[in-house]
Amino acid sequence: MTADVVGWPAADAEKYRNAGYWRGETFARFLGARARAHGDRLAVVDDRTRLSYAELDDRSDRVARGLTELGITSGDRVLVQLPNRVEFLLLWFALMKTGAVPVHTQPGHRSSEMTHLARLSEAVAYVIPDVHAEFDHRLLAQAVRSESPALKHIVVVGDPGPGTGFTSFADLLTTGPAPVAPASGARGEDLALLLLSGGTTGLPKLIPRTHDDYLYNGRAAGEVCALTADSVYLAALPVAFNYTMNCPGVLGTLGVGGTVVLASDPDPDYCFGLIEREGVTIAAINPQMASVWLDEVSMTDADLSTLRVLQVGSARLADDMAERMIDGFGCTIQQVFGMAEGLLCLTRLTDPPEIIATAQGRPISPADEVRVAGPDDQEVAEGEEGELLTRGPYTLRGYYRAPEHNAKSFTADGFYRSGDLVRRLPSGHLVVVGRSKDQINRGGEKIPATEVEGHLLAHPGIRSVALVAAPDEDFGERSVAFLVPTGTRAPDRAELAVFLADRGLAAYKAPDEVRVLDVMPLTPVGKMDKKALTASLRNGSAG
Repeated sequence: MTADVVGWPAADAEKYRNAGYWRGETFARFLGARARAHGDRLAVVDDRTRLSYAELDDRSDRVARGLTELGITSGDRVLVQLPNRVEFLLLWFALMKTGAVPVHTQPGHRSSEMTHLARLSEAVAYVIPDVHAEFDHRLLAQAVRSESPALKHIVVVGDPGPGTGFTSFADLLTTGPAPVAPASGARGEDLALLLLSGGTTGLPKLIPRTHDDYLYNGRAAGEVCALTADSVYLAALPVAFNYTMNCPGVLGTLGVGGTVVLASDPDPDYCFGLIEREGVTIAAINPQMASVWLDEVSMTDADLSTLRVLQVGSARLADDMAERMIDGFGCTIQQVFGMAEGLLCLTRLTDPPEIIATAQGRPISPADEVRVAGPDDQEVAEGEEGELLTRGPYTLRGYYRAPEHNAKSFTADGFYRSGDLVRRLPSGHLVVVGRSKDQINRGGEKIPATEVEGHLLAHPGIRSVALVAAPDEDFGERSVAFLVPTGTRAPDRAELAVFLADRGLAAYKAPDEVRVLDVMPLTPVGKMDKKALTASLRNGSAG
């Protein structure tokens, strides 16, 4: 560890090692061990390429040698902004083999976020596609490099462009005899990668993950999901998401010798074709995709019989939608609640439907400590609502280079303040109620946005909805429901008030105003962008 990374106290680290959670392994050796065990088995598939474990290991060795020749060495940070394609994994494992640290970014990030991340991490390299989703990342990289003194190298998957001085990713794949990958010298307790905080306000913070904790994260999640060498995982969401990467995701699947299918688009028609073609057994989507996938499953001709588990996570899944998915898909629905900062909760494959439909899972590790706390950080009575505080063998003890934020985000005894409001059931499952700051204060009445959104999503005329606060002279704040309708006609305010009353909600929780959108704005990490919606209320651009 360095001064930039807050480690676990020595006593806790010893406890986690003695329990076998931390094994002193590193990702530098992870892929080579799987290649020796599963050599010819299919490791990864995208729209262009199919690689066995042996091929993935060999090619990542070559990229590692190319990175070393470029001057990238152990401890260097590298911004990674690649879509779902094999090159992401070739680069990721190559960085692990050199001891360099990937900084996971998202395809939707632009100059503000990328310049911030480049400066914060002091990244020496930035890896991009040439053009993705009709956006030229080479122009973005030029802008970021001009504002980031430490950034020396831009590596492009595709055409580097004339006169840019950028490096082609293809040039990193050295030819001739297979090279020996550089020795990273990493230890289990060392920094392995930097993830991004998933907040919807402000610039993202960096989350340090070690080899020990991140390997355990994927391994424990894989055990809950019963992954085996016959598992085939569909990565429908961006692979740089912690959810897609390791919950159990890509790394959990590769860890047991399974196959990873990288989808270039979450569109259900395309993904259902991949499920049929590749024999996908487990897939992961978010609530924004749930209704679209559910609509498609009733019409598809694709054979989805191999799909055993469909995970839904990254945001709260409304109870009514969960019930519809349980009824609509011929597989087990698994709710996923977690955070890139650590704690991961999953419903179990054997949980009854009523638990799967209403709870967001329970921790994957017996060493996960969960406290549901009131404003004084003390535990509330079981079943009562409180803020989720947590610590454990894969939950961070501090953000990267953020001492002021860490002082607010952690209790004196090392519990992370998640900001999530939850209730804990006697079974240990958590029910997510909302966010501590995602409330609307309407004349002293507190409206939990997540609760109301969940009820509104049960309306047959609503595909997507976000409830935000707007300034109000009489009440201080009023509630505005931004919604994307399922058809041409959107329900109005009066109709929604009756609908919510019929579902037992207090009258003050009905939205004061309804605004209709064609599409819901999303943040670069795929969450509803309430900041953008709030801004639209100020400038009058929505509605």
